[in-house]
Amino acid sequence: MLGRITLNPLPHVELFGSVILPATLLVMKAPFLFGWAKPVPVTYNNLKNPKIDVPLISIAGPLSNILLAVISGLGIRFISAIPDFEAGFGGLLEQFLYIMLKVNVTLSVINLIPFPPLDASKVIAYFLPSSVATIYLDLMDSNPFLCMIILFLILSSGMIWRFIYSVINFFVTIFSGVALF
Repeated sequence: MLGRITLNPLPHVELFGSVILPATLLVMKAPFLFGWAKPVPVTYNNLKNPKIDVPLISIAGPLSNILLAVISGLGIRFISAIPDFEAGFGGLLEQFLYIMLKVNVTLSVINLIPFPPLDASKVIAYFLPSSVATIYLDLMDSNPFLCMIILFLILSSGMIWRFIYSVINFFVTIFSGVALF
């Protein structure tokens, strides 16, 4: 109904998240590039038990990132176990899998920060009393740009990245056997 089941990327472009923010980060020579596409809408009326179903839907993204990270890590371990293959084409494949591993671990870790609009915010809401959860989730709906500004400030903080890097390094090392830093 929204016209987004297509290979054409244009229906997925969200002006601020797909164009303005990434361009700004590039111009500012930020140490990271961040952006997003239009979010996939969830029709809550179609859910049998929204209190349980919403967190399950929200955790699907980070879990798929973790699954892809595990597959990448296993591929790295497999390639490194065959030195002759690693010396040739396997080395290029190993580099690709390592990048894929780092990206997916990073995406899952960031999406598990419990702040709207990130996925973990809806998971955390499951554990909050209904009245508090409603206020917490309405924060994004009523002030989306305020939430994005606060999230940008949080992610721009050197202090939070020390923690995020250590978590990313831990999981990259566990999955691949190769330390990131």
